[in-house]
Amino acid sequence: MLVLEYKVKGKQHQYNAIDDAIRTTQFIRNKALRYWMDAPRELKIDKFALNKYSTELRSCFPFAAELNSMAVQSAAERGWSAISRFYENCQSKKSGKRGFPKFQKDCRSVEYKTSGWKLHKTKRRITFTDKKGIGELKLLGKWDIQFSELKDIKRVRLIRRADGYYAQFCVGIDVVDIQPKTDEEIGLDVGIESFYTDSNGHQEPNPQFLRKAEKSIKHSQRRIYKKAKGSSGRRKARKLYAKKHLKVSRQWIEHAKKLARNVCKSNDLVAYVREACAKRIDLRVSNMVKNHCLAKSISDASWYLFKQWIEYFAVKFDKVAIAVAPHYSSQKCSDCGGIVKKSLSTRTHKCSCGCELHRDTNAAINILNLAKNRGGHPQINATGVETTTLLGEPARSWGFPP
Repeated sequence: MLVLEYKVKGKQHQYNAIDDAIRTTQFIRNKALRYWMDAPRELKIDKFALNKYSTELRSCFPFAAELNSMAVQSAAERGWSAISRFYENCQSKKSGKRGFPKFQKDCRSVEYKTSGWKLHKTKRRITFTDKKGIGELKLLGKWDIQFSELKDIKRVRLIRRADGYYAQFCVGIDVVDIQPKTDEEIGLDVGIESFYTDSNGHQEPNPQFLRKAEKSIKHSQRRIYKKAKGSSGRRKARKLYAKKHLKVSRQWIEHAKKLARNVCKSNDLVAYVREACAKRIDLRVSNMVKNHCLAKSISDASWYLFKQWIEYFAVKFDKVAIAVAPHYSSQKCSDCGGIVKKSLSTRTHKCSCGCELHRDTNAAINILNLAKNRGGHPQINATGVETTTLLGEPARSWGFPP
């Protein structure tokens, strides 16, 4: 599956029509969720029942009937996606919160399937044919979609972001780029001091995008509260604040994507730490950020993005990515296998066998050894998506890898 994203250019009334379509999508999704909540237990509510209910909503609400019928179905499917995820978490007996579906208040996209839109023969313009009045929009970006057949485009999504509106095309083709074998293997240990340390001793510096932009972000945030509520000045200040956060998130994605691509391209086997395991559930990134002393640094490191891109490129390049359990990876000596207890502040591993390494290098070697001994589990990125680079914009994805 390939996802191509382009910035769209239109007039203000067209942007207002897109916003109206997005609000309708949110309405349909929330009504489907309420229908599931209020249904009696003996009545089985599944994806098809919600699709049927969305058809009834189109007959009851004129503004819902203005939206394309398949777009209405996509909105109902979003509600079912939240419900099915909750069911899966309950069946797997997930600890903690299991994600009971909530009503959405900040929907930012509307999704069309194979109808409701028409691509111009030059593939540089797209026209939305439903009754919302979006009309024809100009597409800005690289023209990778020129190589795709119209029948391969499965879905089109319009997205509102802080810096404008975007169109995503989901193309039903396999993304494969088999790279030549290098006979190289590498173990990776992510951290805060350096973005990652590999088993060869290389330490990739941490760019700290959020830390560098923090002063500017706080300044723009203070400007919001100096403006009167409901004023145009306050709206402009909020838009500027959102743009700064959007820039940081794009920097995270591009950085993680670039490094993961280089690592997977130059190595046949990539070993890294599994995010969570049965015995040490506290090693989830979502749990580690609860530490108020390290939360900002952990979030700024974007480990989760990096791991997801590694899994994606490993599948694309026909390489092997193995996630291993993190138990004692820092305490265990990579030379003799003995346990050397050390606190987090101790950055050098010194063993009685004479082995002296940087703590993270020792951990990366242990991670690689575990993977070579098949102590890990091969990871597959099920999303299988990729995007082109926009004109003046960083690459995006249909979900994650983001």
